[in-house]
Amino acid sequence: MDSSFQQPTFDIVQLNELIQQESAVVETLRAEIGKTVIGQDYMISRLLVALFSNGHILLEGVPGLAKTLAIKTLSQAVAAKFSRIQFTPDLLPADLIGTMVYNPKEHNFSVKKGPVFANFVLADEINRAPAKVQSALLEAMQEHQVTIGEESFALPEPFLVLATQNPLEQEGTYPLPEAQLDRFMLKAVISYPSQEDEIRIMRQNVQQSQSKPQAVISPQQLLQIRKAVKSVYMDEKIERYILDIVFASRYPEKYALKKLTDLISYGGSPRASINLALAAKAYAFLQKRAYVIPEDVRAISKDVLRHRIGVTYEAEAENITSDKIIAEILNGVIVP
Repeated sequence: MDSSFQQPTFDIVQLNELIQQESAVVETLRAEIGKTVIGQDYMISRLLVALFSNGHILLEGVPGLAKTLAIKTLSQAVAAKFSRIQFTPDLLPADLIGTMVYNPKEHNFSVKKGPVFANFVLADEINRAPAKVQSALLEAMQEHQVTIGEESFALPEPFLVLATQNPLEQEGTYPLPEAQLDRFMLKAVISYPSQEDEIRIMRQNVQQSQSKPQAVISPQQLLQIRKAVKSVYMDEKIERYILDIVFASRYPEKYALKKLTDLISYGGSPRASINLALAAKAYAFLQKRAYVIPEDVRAISKDVLRHRIGVTYEAEAENITSDKIIAEILNGVIVP
């Protein structure tokens, strides 16, 4: 890796000042979330990346790892409308987006909007509902609108779907369709906290000393931060690096990674390239940097790509996951 990565040659002072100014509120937001959610720095970081780059996020982990708590706390720290949907096998699409209700007095139909009409939508245990319910979110996630009857309704801005799911090995779960998985910018796999963090969690809950999060950022400030994130500089070399990573997932033999050919059933779509660029900018912003470096791309690659690369039966037989494939790609692709 070239550690002497050059900063952009244009005048970056003004941009750097903007990033420093906008990122100041991020520390306040982190601190507010940290009062409630302990020992999940990785999860909080990925939630903020999704929040600031206007992307949906899927959190996967066993029950009890504070996935729901983290999302709820984030929504409370941002003064925005929050809605929680508990996905169950008997859930219907109308339970999400709403339906037409007949008014017998006026002899007409009116629209009753569903819980998806919120700034933050928590889709809890999303893989416990059948595919027809999961697919009801597709239009909302991609186009930020839903269609009820013959009319389309715009969703409020900002709009973010934050979903949780239990690992597919557990009973009573349904794998998400590839089309829906691709709508999530990030898929973060959450692990257990350390022993030191868990004793703090235990004490906090036993003593009932958990404080309610306060709103420290407004939706208008959030939209302003998103503009600042988009302005983070990305050199053409970084753009090419991102494309090389994604193309290596499609054509590994062209990148001296022929051993991966029989392990990958499909590679990342163009949406993978777009989301990797946006997420890298947001990650750089969280580091209070006004430009993206290769380490930003590498740090966020697994979260962006793990649900966009299909593994073959041969890979599953050898216990090779998409994470391992991504690691091979990152080691094989030349870093600028």
